[in-house]
Amino acid sequence: MAYRLFSDVQGAFTETVIAQSDGSFSVLPANLPGQSLAVAVPSRLYYTKTPEKPLAGVRLGIKDIYDMKGLKTSNGNRAWYHLYPPANETAVSVQSLIDAGGIAVGKIKTSQFANGETATADWVYYHSPFNPRGDGYQDASSSSSGPGAGEGAYAWLDVTLGSDTGGSVRGPSSSQGLYGNRPTWNLVSLEGAMPLAPQLDTAGLLARDPTLWTTAAQALYGPNLTLSSSYPSSILTIGFPTFINSTADGLLLDFLSTVSDFISANVSAFNITTAWAEILPEAPPLRQLLNLSYPILISKEQTRLVRDPFYADYAAAHDGRLPFVDPPPLTRWAYGDNATATVEEAVANKTAFMEWFTNEILMPDAKTCSSSLMMYVGSDGDNTVYRNTYWDPPRVPFGFSTGRISVFAEVPDMVVPIGQAAYESTVTNHTEYLPVTVDFMAAKGCDGMLFSLVGELFAAGIVNVSQAGQSSVVGGEILFKRM
Repeated sequence: MAYRLFSDVQGAFTETVIAQSDGSFSVLPANLPGQSLAVAVPSRLYYTKTPEKPLAGVRLGIKDIYDMKGLKTSNGNRAWYHLYPPANETAVSVQSLIDAGGIAVGKIKTSQFANGETATADWVYYHSPFNPRGDGYQDASSSSSGPGAGEGAYAWLDVTLGSDTGGSVRGPSSSQGLYGNRPTWNLVSLEGAMPLAPQLDTAGLLARDPTLWTTAAQALYGPNLTLSSSYPSSILTIGFPTFINSTADGLLLDFLSTVSDFISANVSAFNITTAWAEILPEAPPLRQLLNLSYPILISKEQTRLVRDPFYADYAAAHDGRLPFVDPPPLTRWAYGDNATATVEEAVANKTAFMEWFTNEILMPDAKTCSSSLMMYVGSDGDNTVYRNTYWDPPRVPFGFSTGRISVFAEVPDMVVPIGQAAYESTVTNHTEYLPVTVDFMAAKGCDGMLFSLVGELFAAGIVNVSQAGQSSVVGGEILFKRM
């Protein structure tokens, strides 16, 4: 088989790999000039797509929280990588993509233990990947920053597998202008993946091509995904502008109008805190109910499932020593150690919200799967997060936001890139462009309806393939590579 070596100039990969005949993987023993890893990409001439192998020849990047047989998993932590042996089995979700013909070319960076970290202060062990868009020095958004940066940068990388607990697929998808999905909770297996909070964790895909994204999703979900093409007649919006004061405002309002016309739907603005108060006037305010749920779950559950056994194993191997851990996980774990609220209380609050949302807001529908669509602004092209900014120390992620609705409601949430908007870069002292994206949500289990809708929007020319390179709209060589 013929391979071509590409250089990982964006620092997206932790290790690059080649597959063995027994289904295991080994580290690629090669490199290229340029101070970066080499990635061996097989020629597509060796592969023919079939109904049984719809991903034949599709190059995959795998977030480094998923086990791959024969390889070590780092979870973004160097001490973890060197402490534990290679995996004996490949994670179920990874194997599903490989069984469909996908070719894994490497494991891609995650922030440490999939906790949110911002470039570059918090990334002590492994350097944060570089977002290729705009000036090239914007945060790639964690924890699936490697999958986002790699998919945004490299035309030879087709699909990446990330994970989303609080936004870790959707954030990188928005930052890099990609299609990305947080599935309905528990529709995709996470066996063989490191947990953050099992009650919230999901596995999702990032891709430039919406057709390929859907095909990969069919392999990832297996029988849990059914495509359907009857769409709701109402759209609930959150965060959309009411007037056009910028390029992004125009893109967002035009897209909303086009989608509503396309499916013949009525549009109404939605305020979730107001709806909660009106429907459940005797209940605690929504933000009060859910403020502690997310930090309690991610801190206490990861402490129990990951930190405690890791510390014990490391101490046993190193004369009682502790391993190094980056500041964000330590901050969150310490909060969990001292918090009096319990996991059971957090789950109860999450369940109360989920049941209300399912019964009152995005309800199941026999014909259209979901009573309504919900759309919110993912990125407006003006949310710059520079790598050379000195940020405040990491904090516990309290509060409730639009992006957490799907996390607590267990509903599908999908990022769709719709264009780009200009900003004035403080790095290049030049006009640059960042993606504009919109998120779609629907009732639990309606992932297939959303994939079908995006597919039809693509077929109608309403959305397009996202380009690799400096711009998600027109591509172009990454600015860093031209220096």
